[in-house]
This record gives sequence, structure tokens and C-alpha cells, in this order.
Amino acid sequence: MPLAGFWEFPGGKVEKGESPPESLVREIQEELQVTIQIKKELPHSKHSYTEGKLIQLIPFLAEISAGEVHLVEHEEVRWLGAKELFQLNWAAADVPIVQFLHDNWSELVAF
Repeated sequence: MPLAGFWEFPGGKVEKGESPPESLVREIQEELQVTIQIKKELPHSKHSYTEGKLIQLIPFLAEISAGEVHLVEHEEVRWLGAKELFQLNWAAADVPIVQFLHDNWSELVAF
């Protein structure tokens, strides 16, 4: 499902034998070449881009614990504040996560 021109959170599929947090740590290492530490699981988002195929995004609050970001699979990375979140053209599956971040920003940045 091509999503050219849309912003998405980094991550990917959970592989057999992995937990969702383990998958995200692996995917971030592969895609951004940094090590992260998972802090908190956030509410999931389910979306169907095509009939009969449902995807579930499992977002996490995390912090970089080692390394510097180097883009391997992505064209651009941005660090955003709460007021900037809706300035990007987000993929539909990511919009509920963006809304949750916006609505809970104060609590999440204090975490």
C-alpha cells in the first residue's frame, strides 16, 4: 500500500517470536540506526486501507538511549511539539495516534 507523500511513525511488522516492544526496538535500529528504550505502550490504532486487510498500529513512548539518527529507509525525520503535530499530512492509520499525542502531550512529556 503506497503512502507516498504521507507521514508515518517509524516501525514495522512484528516478526514471529517477537513481542511488539522487541519488534519496535529492532525496527528502529534497522530504520534509524539508534537504540531506543521503551517507556510506555500507548493506545492502539486499527485501520483498513484496503477491504479485508486490517492493520493494527501499536505505538510506544520511547527515548533514544544510544546512537545518532541516520535515515536508512526514510527520506526525512522531524521532531515535533504538540502545536506542530497537525502540520503534517499523516497517513490515515497514524491520525488517531497523533490525536492521542496532542490530547495527552503534557502527561506524556512528563513521563
